[in-house]
Amino acid sequence: MKECALTPNFRRELWPKALLWLLFLGPYFFLTYGQVNQFTATRSDVATLVFGWESAIPFWPWTIVPYWSIDLLYGISLFVCTSRRELWIHGCRLALASTVACLGFLLFPLRFSFVRPASDGAFGWLFAQLELFDLPYNQAPSLHIILLWLLWLRFYPHVAPRWRWLLHGWFGLIGVSVLTTWQHHAIDVVTGLFVGMIISYALPMAKTWRWRPSRDPFARRLAGYYAIGSAACALFAVFLSGAGWLLLWPAFALLMVALGYCGLGDAVFQKNRQGRASPSARILLAPYWAGAWISFRYFSAKYSVSSDVTQVVALGSYPRGRVGASAVLDMTSEWPRSRHVAHLPYIACPQMDLLAPSVEELQRAVLALNQLQDRGKVLVHCALGLSRSATVVAAWLVQQGNAESITQAVAQVQRARPGVILRESHVEALTQWSLKYINKEPT
Repeated sequence: MKECALTPNFRRELWPKALLWLLFLGPYFFLTYGQVNQFTATRSDVATLVFGWESAIPFWPWTIVPYWSIDLLYGISLFVCTSRRELWIHGCRLALASTVACLGFLLFPLRFSFVRPASDGAFGWLFAQLELFDLPYNQAPSLHIILLWLLWLRFYPHVAPRWRWLLHGWFGLIGVSVLTTWQHHAIDVVTGLFVGMIISYALPMAKTWRWRPSRDPFARRLAGYYAIGSAACALFAVFLSGAGWLLLWPAFALLMVALGYCGLGDAVFQKNRQGRASPSARILLAPYWAGAWISFRYFSAKYSVSSDVTQVVALGSYPRGRVGASAVLDMTSEWPRSRHVAHLPYIACPQMDLLAPSVEELQRAVLALNQLQDRGKVLVHCALGLSRSATVVAAWLVQQGNAESITQAVAQVQRARPGVILRESHVEALTQWSLKYINKEPT
């Protein structure tokens, strides 16, 4: 995971802006959190939500140290940023964390139900300082857990690999401490983690959201199918209640895929040119990926792993083993880079499954293929190697003069890999690309 460029010299230039963010976020946090806590203390509709097994959670006074440490890490996190965008997005995430958490506290007021044992010594003093401004309210979603996720995302790319075990260990202790200090119940942790991921997903570091309404009826139809699936999962979650609420996870994943087909495009998967998706996207969309993987394994059995189109370009499916190529062009948006091609030169040009690319997207993919061709034979793949990757290879054949027309290029690709499916929209995209970049009629 790499959400930013590591440029220590530029980091110092951002410190004045980081200080301004801290001067805003500190008072904003204490004002919103404190006022909501005080208000909830006056309400008569405050409930408790605790599982029976939580009574077995031990009280460990010493874990107040990692619990408190998040305050220090909160401030430091603003000063590790190395770009204006990184600092801006991180600051907005932290502000949104306080805002969303406080809205949750107001809409679903909960109270911590256990009586914390008395503590003495240094640990007792830290608990006493906590109780000066904290009350047993403001439970779900746990703001501590929301911040834990957001701060971990920020520190991870800036910590040298040899020290990341320490980062993971300390942040793990902070996560455990919200339970072992008897500050939160389990539901607070789960909802806090979910909200934290939603915030980092909604405010990505690398990609930006662009709404481009699809005019393709096929795309809208696919969006409708996923939207129906999302609604069904949400309804079952409400109907089943209890553990059924976990169905909100696939409901969210399917909703985002539906929005991808409607107009958000491949940005919903947050996959970069190195083939890595953001941690938030990987987790939040995991139910969709699980279903897509099952479908992929079923249909991929019907087709060969790869098919040579020319001596230097092969067309294939998502690599599940070693590939007979020297470089890889990945057209999938839904899959991360295959571990079987991790050692090869690689470029990802993510495209939504089954949809035709825009003229500009097609040109970028062709240029990427030309760039990789210098390394030797290139495998161009999507999920099954039947449409997204086939469209790019057809365009490349025309550009390289291996085919005199779009029609000839499509026929050549289909002969090389039987089963290739290029809908009318794919052919139209190839036609428009040819007119713009090749200046020839695609006869």
